[in-house]
This record gives sequence, structure tokens and C-alpha cells, in this order.
Amino acid sequence: MNKTVELVKVWGAFEEQNPGATLEDFYRFQIAQSPRDEPYFTEANGKLIPDLAGRFIILVRRIGKFHIFFSNKGLEGTGLGQVEEFGLLVTIFNMGSPIKSETIQSNIMELSSGSNMLIRLKKKGFVNEFSDKDDKRVRRLKLTAKGEDVLKNAVAIVQQAAHLLADGMSEEEMQSCIELLKPIDARISDIYQKHKNKPLDEIFPKKILKK
Repeated sequence: MNKTVELVKVWGAFEEQNPGATLEDFYRFQIAQSPRDEPYFTEANGKLIPDLAGRFIILVRRIGKFHIFFSNKGLEGTGLGQVEEFGLLVTIFNMGSPIKSETIQSNIMELSSGSNMLIRLKKKGFVNEFSDKDDKRVRRLKLTAKGEDVLKNAVAIVQQAAHLLADGMSEEEMQSCIELLKPIDARISDIYQKHKNKPLDEIFPKKILKK
């Protein structure tokens, strides 16, 4: 196949999956697709050094931890003990009166941890729990007026923490990062919902779980 024709086809497929992406985004994507066969960790000078995938995830995780740290600092005195409680309130607010288990799963929490957090929010008077009108076994959640007031105050704080971390990035750069990360989030979210209770080696192919 003519190289130009092949390039146009590859670009067309990329653009379809990432509307609004730039040529720079396409270049970075193509570089990332280059075949690699390296272990997740290699030893150098007596140290364990992660491979490209490992460095990428570590970077994303560090940024997420920084956001949690600064958000928690800002939430002191608001009635919310941690940003995860804020996430639960946002989910309940956006979904109206969600099922308890759905609220916890939407925030990627273990059922026990999420339940304990919801107990604290109920004791503070931020959340009400009640039975579903059609199935009394199902428990639903709804924010109280007090919970909505706390949430509205917390939104500005958490957004401020996000702007702090993104300071120095242009809107185009942030949008490019979002477009690159959305397919990863969608793929892993689907895997998580369907297979979260399975062992890791049953969730991912052996070729991915390299030693």
C-alpha cells in the first residue's frame, strides 16, 4: 500500500476515535504505539526502574495524589473529612437518589469502605438512606439540605485544587490530555465493572502480565 494512503487511513481512524485531536496528539499517539518488549521493571545500579507504561501510570497516580492532598487541606473545617466523601456527595447529587451500591461502585471503592464512609456522612446529617418504593430490599440515597450546602461550598475548594495543579497548562494542552486518556478510562472502566472480582491473571491476558 502507498505510504501516503496508509498514513491517511491511520489518521482517519485516530480522528474518528478522538474528535478534536490535533496532529501533535496523533504524533504522540503513534509514538506510544511503537512495539516494545521490555519488562515492567529493570534493574539499574541496584535500583528497580519502571518501564514506559509504569512511568506513565506512576506520573498519573502522583498527580492524583497531589490533588487528594491539596483538596483535603482545603476541605478542613467544611464537615468533610476527605475528598472521597466529596466524591460520594457529588455522585448522589448528580444521580438524584441512586442505589447505595451504585454510588459506591461509581467512586471505585470497596463496598465495605464505601459503606463506612456513607455511615459517617449520614451521622453528620448530609445524606438520607431509604428503601426503594418498588423493592424494599434496595437502599437508596439522597442528599439532605445540609448536605447540599456542604457540597456547594466544597465544590469551589476542590476546583481550586484542580486549577492549582493544572496551572501553566493551556486549555488546548489539557484537552489533548483528556482526549488521550478517555479511551483508557473507558476500556478499564468496562473491565472493572465486569471482572473486578476475578484474579488479576484472569482479567488480563498473559502477554500483558509480563514478568
